[in-house]
Amino acid sequence: MVIEVWADLGCPWCYVGKHRLEKAIAGRPDADRFVVTLRSFELNPDAPRTPETIESAFIRSHGGNAEAVLTAERRIQALAQREGLPFSLDRLNANTFDFHRVVHYADQAGKGLELFSLVQDRFFAGEINPFDPDALAQVAEEIGLSGQRVRQVLATAEYADSVRDDIQEGRDLGVQGVPFTAFDRRFAASGAQSVEVYAQALEQTVEAAAADSAAE
Repeated sequence: MVIEVWADLGCPWCYVGKHRLEKAIAGRPDADRFVVTLRSFELNPDAPRTPETIESAFIRSHGGNAEAVLTAERRIQALAQREGLPFSLDRLNANTFDFHRVVHYADQAGKGLELFSLVQDRFFAGEINPFDPDALAQVAEEIGLSGQRVRQVLATAEYADSVRDDIQEGRDLGVQGVPFTAFDRRFAASGAQSVEVYAQALEQTVEAAAADSAAE
């Protein structure tokens, strides 16, 4: 049973929602029947490739001032920390298209979600600059992928079409923001839901699949 999650690296709600979904799945006795698949999405496709601070990125895109941005960040930080998730306010922001291309490379080895999740967790913990090719290569090597291959992907346009296809498919399904979670293409949830709501969606998906099987 495939659970597809459209997400972007720097999206704090994607970070929180991912862990809530994982918790909901882990709480089920049939957890191993669910396969979570990461689908690419860019929240800010016009972001520069040169990393900038979170405050600078938000002000450039939406206006406002640094204090307002930090106030909003502190709110999300407090929420994440209550759920046991580290949340650094010193993160950088940059265009994520190339990162998504690397995730598609990893996905060919069945490790796309693992790479995305590990990089995102370390990014929000303030432990990694995900826009550094060497940092990405090192994480890839930790999970058994080729760091050299990661550098090759980043130096070319490989997997660009795969990223664009994910984004377009999401838009065709009505995705306007992330996280967006599709449960076996039967139900969908937009935004970071609570563990309880994710658990309910998983149960509804299982029940719908069982009803379809019984009707065949």
